[in-house]
Amino acid sequence: MNNLTNQEICVLGLVAKGLINKEIAKELNISIATTKAHLESIYKKLNAHNRVQAVVKAIALELIEV
Repeated sequence: MNNLTNQEICVLGLVAKGLINKEIAKELNISIATTKAHLESIYKKLNAHNRVQAVVKAIALELIEV
């Protein structure tokens, strides 16, 4: 169901810290397009429609801590 990759969990953790896509890309040394692709994958896997829902679900599933 929520088999997030390590990279997706890293992206999600940075989203939870309030970083925008450009900042996440810089932090992880990936492109903004790759960041967006990771987010879309995260949304699908967590059945979320936006960043807030994804973070809330990830916290509830104990995938990330804030």
